[in-house]
Amino acid sequence: MYAADIITQDLLGNFWFRYLHVLAGITWIGLLYYFNFVQVPGLAAYGDEGKARNITVTQIATRALWWFRWAAIATLGTGLLIVGVAPNYMQDFMNHAGSTSANAKNAAITVGMLLGITMAANVWMVIWKNQKVVIANAANVLNGGEADPNAAGAGRRAMLVSRQNMIFSVSMLFYMIGSAHYYDGFGWSATSSDGYTFIIIAVVLGALLQLNALGKFGGTAAGNKMLKPYESHKNAIISGVVLWLVLFVVSIIFMG
Repeated sequence: MYAADIITQDLLGNFWFRYLHVLAGITWIGLLYYFNFVQVPGLAAYGDEGKARNITVTQIATRALWWFRWAAIATLGTGLLIVGVAPNYMQDFMNHAGSTSANAKNAAITVGMLLGITMAANVWMVIWKNQKVVIANAANVLNGGEADPNAAGAGRRAMLVSRQNMIFSVSMLFYMIGSAHYYDGFGWSATSSDGYTFIIIAVVLGALLQLNALGKFGGTAAGNKMLKPYESHKNAIISGVVLWLVLFVVSIIFMG
């Protein structure tokens, strides 16, 4: 019985699913950074309907987006498998009276998980939905058809949310890794109340940023000053670091 438990729980939950989770995550976030650091700035140099731009979209971006969206699903799926298979993963969640460091660890991983789930939802529900319009327009123009007037707006909506994912990724990666290698020890501790407070603050901040990227605070047009964090990859990098710093200070206040 013990040998079977090792195979089904210790090996699968604590190593192989984690290994696959990290491998898929590297693919997903690597492509996220490729889109934001390389492809989007590169395509901007072609103009909206340049032939070279449309060829790049149909031949390169289409392939990259396939790996991108399915890597997001693989990352999310293996993460859920870890929760389901690892022994006692959710037992006594945020209720470790004798081990407040465990409460801090659980709060950290929860923030990382929530950010990751939001990012995966963005990939399928916003980015891919709008990129399909961009890809169809590029293929149509290359075949001599008329440009779709909705393609530019769709591309911008996809870009804004992709930049938001890049902003989230800094904190998401930190709290995913930090839950085991930083917040689990080093003097970090939290009551269940403190841990939940940290999570709630992180959720509120994340929700406000998400709504902003969706254009809920003034629309998605370029003139909206609320969208300044997304107008360049440099701005998004700075915004990602600022979000991480704010969350880190909050974690010090409630779990330091």
